[in-house]
Amino acid sequence: MVRIGVIGAGAIGLSSAISVQKLVPGAKVTIIADQFGSDTTSSGAGGLFRPYLGHFTGMDEEMVKRWIVDSWTYFNELATSTAAQESGQSLVTGTVFYSTPQDKQYSLLAKLAYDFHQVSPEHLKRLNVNYKFKENGGTTEYRTIADLKDLCGDFDLVINCTGLRAKELLNDSLVYPVRGHLVSIYAPWIKHFYLTEDDIYLIPHDDKLHIGGIREKGNYSLTPDSATREKILRRAEALLPQIKGAKVVGEWVGLRPSRDVIRLESEIISCGTKGKLPVIHNYGHGGHGITLSWGCGLEAAKLAHNLVMTSKAKL
Repeated sequence: MVRIGVIGAGAIGLSSAISVQKLVPGAKVTIIADQFGSDTTSSGAGGLFRPYLGHFTGMDEEMVKRWIVDSWTYFNELATSTAAQESGQSLVTGTVFYSTPQDKQYSLLAKLAYDFHQVSPEHLKRLNVNYKFKENGGTTEYRTIADLKDLCGDFDLVINCTGLRAKELLNDSLVYPVRGHLVSIYAPWIKHFYLTEDDIYLIPHDDKLHIGGIREKGNYSLTPDSATREKILRRAEALLPQIKGAKVVGEWVGLRPSRDVIRLESEIISCGTKGKLPVIHNYGHGGHGITLSWGCGLEAAKLAHNLVMTSKAKL
């Protein structure tokens, strides 16, 4: 039985682990992380699916499109199935505001969404924005990995989904944080999401409205500050006056694990007397973690499958 370790329990790590279970039957898969569930950045993020092709510079556009389509297909199937509530997926109508042409930016989303069209000026005036893993035999382990070589002998293959931690783990100077700040208000009357070209977003969730739009590159602080909170609320109220005065019921700060070019590739590391360890890197997705999670997880699983099959062929 091939042993595969996945480091990281965010959206990218979980998607990679589940995809490996599907593509490498019989593999013993273990997710290793020092943060799970609500402690991860993925848990607190707004979670809006938004495939902006213009954000992926220096990458093969067709490959990125494939990741996006794979993610949309998977999440859309969940959102329209009996597993929607359990998985937390939902389809919500919304409006994207922009003043400069965005045809290329939204060309792929226009093809994927059920209804994507330009609204009329009159319409604008009226506007006043751990699934199944353990059931499949997977295990989890609370552990901080300081060196990938520490896993030599324990696993036959490792998928590295450490996000921001990859900066220290791999000495990858290209990894950096982009700080985000999200404010939640009680606004059960808002059932429509809103998004603007300058990154203001309002996302309804049950009786709450999650509001965000802050991107601070290089800021490592996880402490909410009142000035940023007020800035977020004032911008949102200017866009949607009917939320003015709504009660703030929550606040969250997270660090988007960013890299100008996503790293999704395999390499073989030497473990000295313990031999060699195949590693698949899958990190650097920044604010597109949810949008790309399943597509990139599936891509990582395909790489894992190929490595396992190649290893068996040599035997």
